[in-house]
Amino acid sequence: MSMTPRERVLGLFEGREVDRMACYSGMGNVTTAGLEQLGYKFAEVHTDPVKMANSAATSYKLFGYECAVVPYDLCVEAEALGCVMNAYEDVAHLLYPTIKEKLIHSPDEITGVTIPDNIAERGRFPLVMEAISLLKKDIGDEVAIGSWLLGPFTLAGQLMDLNDLFKLVFKKPNEVNILLDRLADLIITMAARYREAGADYITIREMGAPTDVLSPRSFRQVIKPHLEKIFKNIPSPKILHICGDTNLIIGLMNECGADAISVETKNDLAKTRATIGPEPLLFGHVDGYNVLCNGTPEDVEKAVLASIEGGVDAVWPSCDIWPTAPLENLRTMVDTVKKYGSEKWARKNR
Repeated sequence: MSMTPRERVLGLFEGREVDRMACYSGMGNVTTAGLEQLGYKFAEVHTDPVKMANSAATSYKLFGYECAVVPYDLCVEAEALGCVMNAYEDVAHLLYPTIKEKLIHSPDEITGVTIPDNIAERGRFPLVMEAISLLKKDIGDEVAIGSWLLGPFTLAGQLMDLNDLFKLVFKKPNEVNILLDRLADLIITMAARYREAGADYITIREMGAPTDVLSPRSFRQVIKPHLEKIFKNIPSPKILHICGDTNLIIGLMNECGADAISVETKNDLAKTRATIGPEPLLFGHVDGYNVLCNGTPEDVEKAVLASIEGGVDAVWPSCDIWPTAPLENLRTMVDTVKKYGSEKWARKNR
C-alpha cells in the first residue's frame, strides 16, 4: 500500500490504515536553502503571499517534508489586533519578526481588549489565507497543507508585557480569563477561515504555558478552559502543541479536546504514554535546533529513532524548523522515518 504524504497524514486523523508514520509538522518549515533557491530574503516572505507560499513548498520539494505550513512568525494575530510588528526588513541576517509596540500598556487595560467584527480582514490575516490557497493549488494534491494559531495565553503574551501577564494570573485571574475568552473567539474564527482557505489541519500553539513557568493548578484554572472552548468549536484535524516540559500537564492537555498532542524535546515520551495511554495521537519530538540545525546526520537519526521508540504516532520537530538547518540533516530526518516508520507502525497496530 503506497500512499501520498497527504493521504498518510490525513488518514491517521481519520482512523484509516496507513502504510507508515508520517514526518511532518504543524509549525514553521521555511529553510534558508529554500529561500536561496528562490532568491528570496527572509524578511520578504512574511509580507508577500506568493513568496510565503513558494518558500513553504520548497520544504517538500527539497527534502520530502510531508506538509507545507504557513505562516512562520508569531505576530500575525497580535498585529491584526493593533500591535506594531518589526519585520527587520533592513537586517541582513536572519531574524524572525517581533512585536515592537504592544496593544496593552497597563494591566488595567486587559479587559478593554475587544475583537473587531472584521478581524479576518485586518493585518496579515488576508495575506496568510492567500498563501494557504496558493499552496493548496500548488502541492495540495500531494501533501497536507497546515496552518497554526497562537493559543490565547501565548497571544496575550504578545499583546502585553509577559511578566505582567504572569503576575496577573495569580493576582487577577478573573480579568485574565475575560481577555483569554475573547482571544479564544478570535482563534475559533480564524481557524475556520484558514480551513476555508485550504488548510487541511490546524495547530494551536500554546507555547507560553508549560510547567516551566506555570503550575499545573494555574494551567487547569486559566489555560485549559479556553483551550477546551477552542477545540470544541474548530474543525478537525486539530492539534495542541505546548513547548517545554509538559509531563506534569500532559493529562490535562489530553482532556482539552484536540485530535492530537504535539510535544517537544523536554517531554519524557515514556512518562507521557504511561499517563495518556496508547490510543491518543502523540507527535514529536526531534530537537529542532540542537539536533536538526547543529547536529550531524547521525545525531538526527538517533533523535528520530528515540521519538519513534518513545511512542509517537508521527515524527515532528520539537518546534519550528530553524531555517539554517542543513538539508542533509532534514533529509536524514525524513529518510529515517521512511526506513523505520513502517516497522514501528506495524508493531503498534498488530
